[in-house]
Amino acid sequence: MTIAAHPQAVRPLKKRIADASEPYLYSAPALILIITVMLVPLALGISYAFRDIQLLNPLSGGFIGLDHFRALSEDQAFFRALRNTLWWTGASVFLQFLFGLILALLLDKPFAGRGIAQALVFLPWAVPSFLAGLNWAWLFNPVIGPLPHWMYALGIMDAPNNILSDPHLAMWGPIVANVWWGIPFFAITLLAALQAIPRDLYEAASIDGAGPVQRFLSITLPFLAPTIAITILLRTVWISNFADLIVVMTNGGPADRTQIVASYIFTQAFKRLDFGYASAIALVLLVLLLAYSMLIVLLRQTLLNKG
Repeated sequence: MTIAAHPQAVRPLKKRIADASEPYLYSAPALILIITVMLVPLALGISYAFRDIQLLNPLSGGFIGLDHFRALSEDQAFFRALRNTLWWTGASVFLQFLFGLILALLLDKPFAGRGIAQALVFLPWAVPSFLAGLNWAWLFNPVIGPLPHWMYALGIMDAPNNILSDPHLAMWGPIVANVWWGIPFFAITLLAALQAIPRDLYEAASIDGAGPVQRFLSITLPFLAPTIAITILLRTVWISNFADLIVVMTNGGPADRTQIVASYIFTQAFKRLDFGYASAIALVLLVLLLAYSMLIVLLRQTLLNKG
């Protein structure tokens, strides 16, 4: 009886194992792709931070421990780039959010030609960042661009000079280009959130005598809060890593006044060909952005629990 029952007991066990592993088999191709494309390069990049990887030195590649991080702690150019990153990211995110929210509120109202207006507003998002940076660099060039002459005519500048060559004003060039290029991201996401708000709430508030400002503060803003939090979080991380416009427009100059951490990594890796030092800088930036993301998530969770 024991021998006859044994095959019957084994078959259900095999079936249970097959049933339990079936979801993992379906997701295996995606997991393998993620590991190959994301985790393996990430692991290699982290390992480079502890090795001497210089493309022009065939004898490099050895393990050097924390030497890159010791050099980084004394690198004044890195700390200048870190300060510039805070200014670049903060100004860009704030202005993108402000103008994106205004555009979303305007586009949420029905008017003639709203479809054309939406297409024009979203157009900058379709322009490649390299091309956008090149166009804005031309616009700020007084030889071929109109912006310096307009600012001179309005009394903003003493002379129609290129602000990208002015150490005190150069950062505003990439910031303006970044704001123009990134406004559609906030406009699209906030407009979608606005259209999901029930219109009955606004009608009830109007009947109760609430004005436009009161309706915005009591209805619109609370409904938009989750979307605002996640878009600001994502956009902050993206802009901190976004060096395309700066590389194209100023290349970090003049005198490193527009050099941010992301462009400094580009300079170390692809100009000085020091991949080890560049990886160490990238690892520090990764840790800082992870800390920022965790802080925002915890802050949002705390506010939700209090609410």
